[in-house]
Amino acid sequence: MDNHSYRDTALYYCVDDLPGAQILAARLQKIIGDLRIGKPLTELSLYFLQQRGLETLHGLATGTLTYDSFRELGLAEQTIRIEAASAAKLASEAEKRTRRAEMQAKSTLFFEARESDPKHLAKIRNQELRARYGINTFVEDHCFGRLMKILKVVDGGQRLSEEDFVWLSSVGEDYFSVQLRTAYHRMEAAFFAREFEKTGDPWKAVSASKHHRKCDQADVADSLISSINIEQQKSPKLKSALYTTWGGAQRDLGQSDEALRLGEKAHAFKPDDYRPCTLLGAVHMETGNYSLGQEWYFKAVERGATLDAVDQNLRNIFFRADPAKKAEMSKFLLREDPARYAWAKNC
Repeated sequence: MDNHSYRDTALYYCVDDLPGAQILAARLQKIIGDLRIGKPLTELSLYFLQQRGLETLHGLATGTLTYDSFRELGLAEQTIRIEAASAAKLASEAEKRTRRAEMQAKSTLFFEARESDPKHLAKIRNQELRARYGINTFVEDHCFGRLMKILKVVDGGQRLSEEDFVWLSSVGEDYFSVQLRTAYHRMEAAFFAREFEKTGDPWKAVSASKHHRKCDQADVADSLISSINIEQQKSPKLKSALYTTWGGAQRDLGQSDEALRLGEKAHAFKPDDYRPCTLLGAVHMETGNYSLGQEWYFKAVERGATLDAVDQNLRNIFFRADPAKKAEMSKFLLREDPARYAWAKNC
């Protein structure tokens, strides 16, 4: 197909104003090329049309519009689109707002019947909800219902059930976005902080602090744990847990010396617990004491930490490091075990 044919196809489908309609191998050009030869569009291609606001072309592709109906609405949609581009380029901010209102009014005339359809309205609300939580990938049919239920729960400010969290961490892992994780951990942190305030149970503060750290609120975790007189607690296990999570917050805040001091206190109270060892291993790795860091990681594994968890911890440290630190760490790890740490190559 030559350039003239690409333009003819773009004109036929009322998208000649869009650059991607006439560029070889561009997504839109391929889609209208498939339509021209009668090839059914994939779900991803249909989703692409909706994401780009090409509603009339989507209607033609799905069979809800005949070509004659499409042509009339498509030209109108194209006119609106061209006017919008011109307004965005030439008008002042006040003129832009006015033009958008006018275009929205025109668009409403064309799509009033469709937009009043409850199914369509529900679809729009679902799209907005997914966008709010950064879920821009295609959602598989067998996951859609469960995911939307979870998003509505979170958006309503309610805690997720254990079953829903497990599902997101396994089957629905592709949809457990940064925004959704942050919202989850913030709600959990708020819940356990309220429980601590009500009951005075320091274990609730430990749980709250862990969640605060996972949603970039290490300063809140630090403030919460520092309000507790740890030395007055009777249980060595509790003391160790408090010092460990406090040390983790200090590590997140860049206070390496304090994180090491707290980690060592935690280890002294519970020498058989792997958690203080993991903390100490991580801080030593981050500060360049690689051999000492590996010793602590080895102790962590001896006390129950999994190799996978330790390696994930190392990967997180490695990929967050600056180039110089990354190069140093790469040399050390590859000397230690080139097969196990193959991911540290080509840094």
